[in-house]
Amino acid sequence: MQKIFNNINFDFELTLWQQGYKLVAGVDEVGRGPWAGPVVAAAAIFKPSFSADYLSILNDSKKLTSIKRDFLYPHLINDCDYAIGMASVEEIDQINILQASMLAMMRALDGLKVKTEHALIDGNKLPKDINIPAQAIIKGDARSYSIAAASIIAKVTRDRLMANLHQEHPYYSWHTNMGYGTQAHQIGLAEFGVTKHHRKSFKPVKALLNQLDKK
Repeated sequence: MQKIFNNINFDFELTLWQQGYKLVAGVDEVGRGPWAGPVVAAAAIFKPSFSADYLSILNDSKKLTSIKRDFLYPHLINDCDYAIGMASVEEIDQINILQASMLAMMRALDGLKVKTEHALIDGNKLPKDINIPAQAIIKGDARSYSIAAASIIAKVTRDRLMANLHQEHPYYSWHTNMGYGTQAHQIGLAEFGVTKHHRKSFKPVKALLNQLDKK
């Protein structure tokens, strides 16, 4: 039976702070499952002067409404040293979505202007090229405030990116499905075909391309 985690706090960070690691980054990515758009990661380090006023609602981005994420986002980018990393659709198709997610997380860490001393990474794997002390934490975005902050920053960033892409390609409802394979997205694909923003290595998109090739 999978263990259920209900408590989110600074316990992981506190342990590291007590060990002398002062700059601890939470790292998370969003966008593994969508059929279109890049995978986006964020790394976030809380500044010593951060406000605790919003911690009562800070959580895994998937557990929050878009209204709460949009409320938290400006607080988090003000209270954290943060950076965004992305892996493009072309990179996803070339190296697969798992490796592209790891690449995006490394780019987020590398983009931080402060020198990270330790990273807390959501999931059960660490990027193979990581060169600082790091810990992979299963369900970390629901257990660590730093990872939750990264998840929200990444999620809001990607959602806004997909909403912008919707303006260019309005037939797939990316402003609401964020590139996931909803019915509206499937109808758009069937009627208007594949765009340069679609992940051609993903089975549904690949199947459509194969059908078109046979015509």
